[in-house]
Amino acid sequence: MKADEKPNIKELSLTEFAAYLAAAKQPAYRAQQIRQWLFREQAIDFAAMTNLPGELREQLDSTFTIGRLAILRRHDSQDGTVKFLFGLGDGESIESVLIPEKHRLTLCISTQVGCAYGCAFCATALLGFKRNLTCGEIVEQILEAGRTLSDDRRISNIVVMGMGEPLANYAQTLRAIEIMVDASWGLAIAPRKITLSTVGLVPQIQKLMEETNVTLAISLHAASEELRGRLMPINRKYSLDQLIDCCRNLPLPRRKRITFEYVLLGGVNDSVADAAALCRLLRGVPSKVNLIPFNPHPGSEFHRPSDDAVKRFQQVLFDHKLQVNIRRPRGDDIAAACGQLQGHLQRDLLASVAPVAAN
Repeated sequence: MKADEKPNIKELSLTEFAAYLAAAKQPAYRAQQIRQWLFREQAIDFAAMTNLPGELREQLDSTFTIGRLAILRRHDSQDGTVKFLFGLGDGESIESVLIPEKHRLTLCISTQVGCAYGCAFCATALLGFKRNLTCGEIVEQILEAGRTLSDDRRISNIVVMGMGEPLANYAQTLRAIEIMVDASWGLAIAPRKITLSTVGLVPQIQKLMEETNVTLAISLHAASEELRGRLMPINRKYSLDQLIDCCRNLPLPRRKRITFEYVLLGGVNDSVADAAALCRLLRGVPSKVNLIPFNPHPGSEFHRPSDDAVKRFQQVLFDHKLQVNIRRPRGDDIAAACGQLQGHLQRDLLASVAPVAAN
């Protein structure tokens, strides 16, 4: 933020809010009123906050801004999936994906601009890492996507699985989750309807499950140290054994399971032997497995497995009594894999300046 810019009021913690209101000689309950306007009513200007004194509204307007994301691009898929490319105040951009299903409407949100973890099959990894998002930028993805919906539709589920590694941006992600779940002034989304996906930052996983009740998803993608190390560099810091031991010992409530995400890469990790190894690996872990046939993207060496290979893999897991779901790729026609839309934007920008550069 530049020195002459007003801070975004959505970034203030409750403690900071309380201190500001105390200094302004305002009662503490104003904090809840203001937050209700920001997150429940989704106000975009202070004048709309009609239960606040006019003097306070003017003071807020002179001191803060109400941050918003710009929709740079919106792509609608034939299957109902909608992909947003949101512009940030510093010129960077992030992606969110809205996924309609029969009984729910899920939004997949980002926590970083790019990603530093370099998973071999991931489109976001090709963009590199730029910076962490603030809690306001994380939550605003939900608000802006919600503003595009008709009055009879509401985002019911959140998946923190977009661009970036949420546990590498732990403090801001946790503050965003607090806003999502709060029923008095926040978005009132039940913790069980929020899923956070991580590549496997073991200490932060343990901390997350102690401090929240969200659903944990682990990006696994291989059942051996050697293959996971090739696909996911994080495995060199936190080994597969360490990760599974951590999952096995988490204090999970009864009947709660860890979701293991497994992207099936044709000819790489999709064999019957790979499936059997996955079953052995997850023995004793309260788990369910999401099998995700690879969503191809430009610049990747991998390809999607055949339908027969996916069915064979699934059957092995069924035979070992694992709960398993095949998550079919959504939005193939709109480049819905995380990082693809931003990659298209960067290529378009490079193409637009290329003739100038040539001179």
